[in-house]
Amino acid sequence: MTGRSGPAALPPSLRVPLGLIAALAALAVVGLGVLYAGHGEPGRVDRWIIRPTADGVRPPWRHVALALDFLGEPAGSVLLIAACVAGCLLLRCPRAAVLVVAGAAVAVGTATLLKHLVGRTIHGDNLSYPSGHTAFFTALALVAARLVTGRLGLGRTAGTSLVLAAALVAGAAMGWAQVALGAHYPTDVLGGWCTALAVIPATAWLVDRLADRPAGRTADAGRPERR
Repeated sequence: MTGRSGPAALPPSLRVPLGLIAALAALAVVGLGVLYAGHGEPGRVDRWIIRPTADGVRPPWRHVALALDFLGEPAGSVLLIAACVAGCLLLRCPRAAVLVVAGAAVAVGTATLLKHLVGRTIHGDNLSYPSGHTAFFTALALVAARLVTGRLGLGRTAGTSLVLAAALVAGAAMGWAQVALGAHYPTDVLGGWCTALAVIPATAWLVDRLADRPAGRTADAGRPERR
């Protein structure tokens, strides 16, 4: 659907499947948060995958991990967001540009709030659950995939598959970097990934509602009054 303010932030074909996925992801975030609340050690699942250390990966892959990590830091994230917004505007998708900024802010803000609520720590008193870096990177991937889905006019199945594939690749890449650098436990990464899956569809829906409201009022104002 395309309105005066550009293509919808959340295409109609994706609303139901992404809404269901968001609900399941939210349950996963809460469940993991309750399971690991107040913990300061890796859980059984974490130890089964890998025990995070400060030197979990050697060059040249360590340089790749550091580069990915930089994209989630303040300086790197600002550059990445600016590039994404510029791309959305060049493609004449203002709602997607708004979603990039709003979605990243909501994803990181939610992750930060959950860290203080859950209180899980790593390497002393560093709050770790969920991974904000993973939530941020996954959020941008979701927005980009959603934009591609809308522009290509993909149906529900193809569009949902593309969005989930993009989220999985982005989450896995940033999650690997965080675990390899010893910044997070694997379950922190899973929590960050699910956080993005939970908040981005809701944020996109809200962007559409706010963008459509002025258009609806204008249309109502232009109708002749019945007597």
